Amino acid sequence: MNRFQVITPSDLPGASRLLAQRGNIALAGGVDMVDLLKQEIIEPRALINLKGLGGMDAIQLDGATGLRIGALVKLDQVANSKEVRGRYAAIAEAAGTAATPQIRNLATVAGNLLQRPRCWYFRHPEVDCLKKGGLKCYAADGLNRYHAILGGGPSYIVHPSNLAPALIAFCARARVFGPKGEHEIELEHFFVLPQTDVLRENLLQPEEIITEIIVPAPSPGTDSSYLEAREKQSFDWPLVSVAAVVESAAGRVLQARIVMGAVAPIPWRVPDAENVLAGATLDSVVAGHAADVALNGAKPLADNGYKVPIAKTLVRRAILQAGSVQQNG
Repeated sequence: MNRFQVITPSDLPGASRLLAQRGNIALAGGVDMVDLLKQEIIEPRALINLKGLGGMDAIQLDGATGLRIGALVKLDQVANSKEVRGRYAAIAEAAGTAATPQIRNLATVAGNLLQRPRCWYFRHPEVDCLKKGGLKCYAADGLNRYHAILGGGPSYIVHPSNLAPALIAFCARARVFGPKGEHEIELEHFFVLPQTDVLRENLLQPEEIITEIIVPAPSPGTDSSYLEAREKQSFDWPLVSVAAVVESAAGRVLQARIVMGAVAPIPWRVPDAENVLAGATLDSVVAGHAADVALNGAKPLADNGYKVPIAKTLVRRAILQAGSVQQNG
C-alpha cells in the first residue's frame, strides 16, 4: 500500500477541485476503499474525505415529490427508515440485505452504487486483466461461477450493488455536483457496459460528486419487492437479485419495472418482461411467463448456467410479491 494524504474539504466546490487533481480519490464510508488499497488496485496521492460535507446525510420524504436520500446516508439508515419502508419497500429491503450490520453502519448509499467489481481476477494484484488495462478477461474461459449471464463481453463482471436494482426499479435519479454545477442522471442510464468502456462502470467523472438520490413518488396502487439468492445466509454477495415495482388497479397491472442484479455488468432492466405484465391480471402463470422472457438472451459461461433457473424463480416470486398475489412454490 502506498503512502497518501487524507484531505477533508469544507464544501462541494473545494472537494470537486481536489478530485480534479490527478491521483486524488473520493472517500466516504471507505468500506470498498480499504479493499482496493490492500489489493493495489488504486494507489492514490490523496483521499478526499467527503464526510465533512454538510447536507448529504439525511433522508427526506415529500408526499408529492418523492424521496430524497443523501449520498452519505448509511445503508442501515435506509433499511430502518419508516419513510423508506412505507412507500419504497424494495429499497429498504435491498439496503437491509447488504453485507453485515457492522458494514451497513459504515457503508454509504453512494458508495454502494459506486463499488468496483468483485471479480477475483480484477481483485488479484498480480493479474493484469482487461478491466485493469490488460488484454484478456480471464473469466471468459476461467473460473466464472459468479460472472455475467447477460450483457457480458468483452468483460464478464457483474455489478455488485444491492441498492441499484431497487432504485432503478423506482426510476431514481442521481444528483451530481461538478465544475459546471449540478445536474441529474437517471440511474438506469448511469451505469456503463464493458462494450461501451471496459475500464469504467459508470458515467461519474473524477471531479464529480453524487450528492443525493432522488426517487419519484410512486403512483397509488404501487407495491414493490426485493429478493436475492445467496450461497450462505451470513454475509455473502448475491448470486442473483431482483427488484420489482408493480402498479395495479382493479385487479390488473397498469405498469411494472423489473431489474435484476448480479447477472450482468450493469443492473439489468427487462422491458420485454415488463410488457408481458402490462394490462394483465396477475397470477402465477403470467408471472412465470414474464420470468421466462426476462432471461431471454441469457448466455451462461461454463460454470454459471445455474443462475438462469435461479433468476427465473426470483423474478417470478418478486413479481407476485410486489403484486400481492399468493405464491405456490
